[in-house]
Amino acid sequence: MNIEARITSTPAAPTRFSAIWQRMHSAWWPAWVIFRREIRDTLRDWRIVLPIVILVVGFPFLANFAANRGLTFVNQYGASLIIERLLPSLMLVVGFFPSSFSLVIALETFAGEKERRSLESLLATPLTDLQLYVGKLLAATTPPVLASYVGIGSYLLLIGFTLDWWPPLSLLLVSMTLSTVQSLVMVSGAVIVSSQSTSVRAANLLASFIIIPMAFVLQAEASLLLFADYTVLWLIALCMVVVNVLLIRLGTHVFNREQLLGRDIDELNLQHAWQVFWEAAWPHHGLKALYTREIPAIIRGMRPELLITVLVILVGGMIVGVWGIQRFPLPAEAFDLSQVQNLETIGSIVSQSGLLTSFSPWAIFYNNARALLVAGGAALISLGILALLLLMAPVAIIVYVVGQIGGIGINPWLFLAVTVLPHGIVELPAAILATAQAMRMGDVMLAPPEEGGGVDGILRESGRFIKLFMGAVIPLLLIAAWIEARITPHLLLNFLGR
Repeated sequence: MNIEARITSTPAAPTRFSAIWQRMHSAWWPAWVIFRREIRDTLRDWRIVLPIVILVVGFPFLANFAANRGLTFVNQYGASLIIERLLPSLMLVVGFFPSSFSLVIALETFAGEKERRSLESLLATPLTDLQLYVGKLLAATTPPVLASYVGIGSYLLLIGFTLDWWPPLSLLLVSMTLSTVQSLVMVSGAVIVSSQSTSVRAANLLASFIIIPMAFVLQAEASLLLFADYTVLWLIALCMVVVNVLLIRLGTHVFNREQLLGRDIDELNLQHAWQVFWEAAWPHHGLKALYTREIPAIIRGMRPELLITVLVILVGGMIVGVWGIQRFPLPAEAFDLSQVQNLETIGSIVSQSGLLTSFSPWAIFYNNARALLVAGGAALISLGILALLLLMAPVAIIVYVVGQIGGIGINPWLFLAVTVLPHGIVELPAAILATAQAMRMGDVMLAPPEEGGGVDGILRESGRFIKLFMGAVIPLLLIAAWIEARITPHLLLNFLGR
């Protein structure tokens, strides 16, 4: 029986179920049929299954061998704690590698079938675009997730019986959760790449934009495991869930079977791309129109992003800062303000901290502008999430420091007023504007091309980011840097009675 016959001959729902269940069953049964068909085809292809099985079975033995050798080496120097903290990191790596290599299944979902000429018959069935996409997504997600579970389980058994090390329940739960959500994010991104690519070769090349960011995330998780900081790991897992939901939403919005069949080659039109970017970035009507019409129009267009940015950096920054105060309180000796005697000592303290090369307006401006530009680039690969996190970090640090100043007998509110507020009232709006537009650059990736998304939408919003950055953010950062270097130090000295 072919796939069309199976879809149209769905079994009737039992009479005890409600009409809502019947509608859900009839709507999602075709996606389940696609899922079963894809899983069966995948398991029949030994060229896909065999490498994954070898990796899932062989890599835990390699990790176990490395752990044994590492434990033997560090025991000679009494540093067994180091290798014990590295064992959970190896568990994450064991779960990551099978799912990363299993991306070939996700990349084959649409691009591979198109090259094999088997996609036309599938698209001719009475499937909706959503049913087809969800069925393919589920089929591409299941093998990587199961491969991660099997790899982690094999590694734990080997480590447990050879080194007598068994992870606590909290560590096991966070590790399994991270492996699951990382696999889901990579597969969801790979399915989007496959649905928008015209060949498997192009899809494989674009897959590097999925593997590389996830590898950086894996390194960050491994470093947190060294400190046994599971709270931040759960926050990372939550962020991954949000990213996965956004990627699924993006995939269902941009998938279109007519475009998938009608596009045979991706044309790189640099002239058109430059025109779209230039039209959005250049103030074509002069400086007066730039500040009276164009920049206000950009700000009005990103009102939802502005609201989200303000809420995240203020509320989120305060929550993280207060959590840091409770979790990592500093001794009073850490705030030795007796060293702050004059402008020279302030500059010396700032230079020694490594935050700035020198305490000058140009150094402060360069540091702030560079951070906001990095946030703009990070927004493009994180759907705007990294831009928010990068701006939330300094707010959390300020809350953390000011919240502990009271422990040495200084009014924290007055300290905040003289050290942060003078330049902050100029610098914070500039950072919020840049971050909100950076977030919009990431959000536009979730919109289909006909609604202003796609490559043209990304180029257009990137051009607006440059226009807003050059026209509004840079002047505000220059003013804030001058205030921070020339006025704030004097206010601090007067406050301390120097």
